[in-house]
Amino acid sequence: MIKESKLKKELKSFGLSLLVVMIIRTFLLQPFNIPSGSMIPTLLIGDYLVVSKFSYGYSRYSLPFAPKLFEGRYLSSAPKQGDVVVFTNPKDKRPVWYDHLLGLSGDADYIKRLIGLPGDKVQVIKGVLHINEKPVTLERTKDYHTVDSNGRVLVIPQFWETLPNGVRHLILKSAPFGEGNLDDTPVFTVPEDHYFFMGDNRDNSKDSRVLEAVGYVEKDLLIGRAEALFFSTEAKWYEVWNWLFDIRYNRLFKLIK
Repeated sequence: MIKESKLKKELKSFGLSLLVVMIIRTFLLQPFNIPSGSMIPTLLIGDYLVVSKFSYGYSRYSLPFAPKLFEGRYLSSAPKQGDVVVFTNPKDKRPVWYDHLLGLSGDADYIKRLIGLPGDKVQVIKGVLHINEKPVTLERTKDYHTVDSNGRVLVIPQFWETLPNGVRHLILKSAPFGEGNLDDTPVFTVPEDHYFFMGDNRDNSKDSRVLEAVGYVEKDLLIGRAEALFFSTEAKWYEVWNWLFDIRYNRLFKLIK
């Protein structure tokens, strides 16, 4: 009887702990890992971060598996230009069940910087971002150094970009201005209740500039704002045995701007 009572208490404690974790993961904070280099230098492959799910309110895409329980967005709060946001790709709304269960990034989940608000006119001219017909301010800074998969050292031009609302962040420009694949675009007029996103690694990002792949993102697809890094490693996610040896200690507990 004593052993049975102890087992029941342990199971109850485990169940309550699991419930608390699920509530936090569903309504407050969600972990997210970076699988691609589209947001370099702000976010690196192997970064693990927390997303505040309460920052913009809740839609069905805020919930695990995106169940069709309701439509619209509740407790809605408008995101700000320059926010780094996790959202469900409007061209691929299929949740990946195992990634959503673990709370990690799925094929349909993207993370980009919010560039255009509803009604804004966004255009890239010779590699320079223009918002409402005005070019953003660019300031050259020290080059970004990295190593590719073949061990070659890459030196990439890096710039401070300042958005109209004053948000200042770093971008990479691998190709000379005017020579990148997405350096000259038509004018994108952001529809009502939609947003326009771009990656900080401007020549290596599939984002709203590519209408057939991402395009405009409706507000219901926003999952939350990226807040801070809690872990970062150069090891692959499945190489658990290398995590401790490849930790980027200078990126731990770093706020995302």
